[in-house]
Amino acid sequence: MSISSMPSLDEQLALINRGAEEIIPEQELIEKLKLGRPLRIKAGFDPTAPDLHLGHTVLINKLRAFQQLGHHVIFLVGDFTARIGDPTGKNVTRKPLEEEQIKENARSYQDQVFKILDPELTEVVYNSTWLEQLGSTGMIKLAAKYNVARMLERDDFSKRYKSGQSIAIHEFLYPLVQGYDSVALEADIELGGTDQKFNLLVGRHLQQIEGQPPQVILTMPILEGLDGVQKMSKSLDNYIGVSDQPNEMYGKVMSISDELMWRYFELLSFKSSAEIDGFKGQVTAGTNPRDVKVQLAIELVDRFHGGGAGQAASEEFTARFKHGAVPEDVPAVALTVPAEGIPLANLLKEAGLTASTSDAHRMIKQGAVKIDGDRVEPGKQLISAPSEHLYQVGKRRFCRVTVS
Repeated sequence: MSISSMPSLDEQLALINRGAEEIIPEQELIEKLKLGRPLRIKAGFDPTAPDLHLGHTVLINKLRAFQQLGHHVIFLVGDFTARIGDPTGKNVTRKPLEEEQIKENARSYQDQVFKILDPELTEVVYNSTWLEQLGSTGMIKLAAKYNVARMLERDDFSKRYKSGQSIAIHEFLYPLVQGYDSVALEADIELGGTDQKFNLLVGRHLQQIEGQPPQVILTMPILEGLDGVQKMSKSLDNYIGVSDQPNEMYGKVMSISDELMWRYFELLSFKSSAEIDGFKGQVTAGTNPRDVKVQLAIELVDRFHGGGAGQAASEEFTARFKHGAVPEDVPAVALTVPAEGIPLANLLKEAGLTASTSDAHRMIKQGAVKIDGDRVEPGKQLISAPSEHLYQVGKRRFCRVTVS
């Protein structure tokens, strides 16, 4: 996009502010936008796991908005910072990842983010490129640019220090090397979650020391998971994965509360604010919120699985829950069990229907497990060989299991 065709200042500010939690300082953002040139927009992602969920995409969606405005987006893969481990929100020291796992996760990230970002307009960088070149001398010089008292002002460090919990020296390096990324890239704006505010401010501090114009900080909210309370997280099993299958993704979106739906619209949808306001007006006028939620679910499935996938998932969802239909693509698993049989909870785990046997026991107790359409009553149950049944956990998980 040429400078002359960039949107007006007001148009840019409206799109940048949508869903944003805080801009520090906003007046500096305005001054940078008035320069009339593409700004360098940076956001970093440590490849600590192979898959992204929709909570991660809140930042990526904002990067896309900057691309639409004609700015230069830098997707930073924190392959070096991942070796340290971000201490943000942690009350214990993170275990370092193996380098091969970091590389594998980084490759997976790129495949997923380009379902949102334009690959032709995205600069992908790895912070090992410049951080490894610092060497021991450079790292000592970097460490000299920040003091321990300021570091202990950070909320999670402060809590751990006051409670006598261990803080490893290398954890202090994390905010410094993340901040140095901004120096190396000469970032104009850095994006991060609200929990990253301290790290982003360190970057601004280091740029000032190096004589660079300090970056503007834009923080985005942390997206709540399916429960509407805790942050979206795989460990809490309240997430919607970017790589979830279409029917699973659709069903998860439809399971969120009507209140949470509007937050998802604001942070995840590419529909305009006017369109979303229109949906709110429809609901106020009497439209069932579920009918609006369908629009969100279709949009998100289409984004990650291609046009038409959302409508197909919607039809499958309607058939399954309105008419009791079983999905066509039910996976099949064959298990060999001891002569005395296998406990149902163990079978559900082995078939991939639950994450653990304790999770299986919990779902059975809640009445969320069915065998051939019949609800399983709580209590110890053995599945003997030979047998073949259709097992269902919750509303969306099915598996045809053959036991021999």
